[in-house]
Amino acid sequence: MPEGPSLAELGEEGLLKRLAVHAPPDQWSDDAALLPELQGQRWVISSDALVQGVHFSEATTPAWSTGWRAAAANLSDLAAMGCRSCAGITVALAAPGRTSALWLEQVYSGMNQLLQDHGGTLLGGDCSRADQVMLAITAIGPVDPARQVRRGDGRPGDALVVTGTHGLSGLGLQWLLGNALSTSELSEATIQQAIRAHQRPQPRFDAIEALHASQPPRMPWRVGGTDSSDGLRRSLELISQASGCRAELDPAALPQPISRGDDAVMKALCLDGGEDFELVLALDQTWADALVQALPSATIIGQLVDHRGPPCWSDTKKPLPDGRGFEHFNQRSD
Repeated sequence: MPEGPSLAELGEEGLLKRLAVHAPPDQWSDDAALLPELQGQRWVISSDALVQGVHFSEATTPAWSTGWRAAAANLSDLAAMGCRSCAGITVALAAPGRTSALWLEQVYSGMNQLLQDHGGTLLGGDCSRADQVMLAITAIGPVDPARQVRRGDGRPGDALVVTGTHGLSGLGLQWLLGNALSTSELSEATIQQAIRAHQRPQPRFDAIEALHASQPPRMPWRVGGTDSSDGLRRSLELISQASGCRAELDPAALPQPISRGDDAVMKALCLDGGEDFELVLALDQTWADALVQALPSATIIGQLVDHRGPPCWSDTKKPLPDGRGFEHFNQRSD
């Protein structure tokens, strides 16, 4: 094998930068790929590989929910690009020969149910033998060429909007793993909501519909955005870097799973828990105000400013507490 830096040394972002030189400029800068316009329509294609032990575990996610989550991750990428629906998905399955056929049938049943609820069909795929289960899913959906959502379309002065609470999925995962949490203030309803958020996330096509419905008259379409699969902090970094801005957050508006004052655990889950699959959007303040009126789950959490740098608090300009969103090949976990 040729010598050079390892994947653990490069990290996911470093690896993608090295590989991106083989693709057209700016092709890899968003949640999914945009095909060229054809007869007034563009198509978005998203691919995700989900590996047992990395993305899902039988200890925390039943087979049916594994299928649901796998498909939801791909449909979330379509929504993050501005798609209002999904045309369908293909699934490439790799698994050991000892894998239960019934377990796989339940996985595919979960995928199919998500598609029934949100649109699209299971178009086909492939299967192969492997040492562990892996699902490689490709999703495709239509987007209006004039109403795309791109990470680099944020501008200084834009309001930052999230379409829902962040940290619920992480809270649900920690509960399912039995990790120590301060549970005295967690109601049974909150626990069940958190477990559901982890096992059955919802791609936010409804938020894209609300975005269309709330667009102020005569205001041009310009929306920066991404989804929060890798955590809220990481989403803000991606939008900021692509837009040439810095994200400043209102500490009082942080969309935590539950409000318990200056709770470091809940704050960390909110910023870095990941897998909430909400949308994080940057848009004109007037439009943002209209959006949160149209979408009750949405919240304005800060704004983009004409500076570069990592996200910080709007009141003190101090950086966010230490932490990082999910990144493959992170040396701390490899």
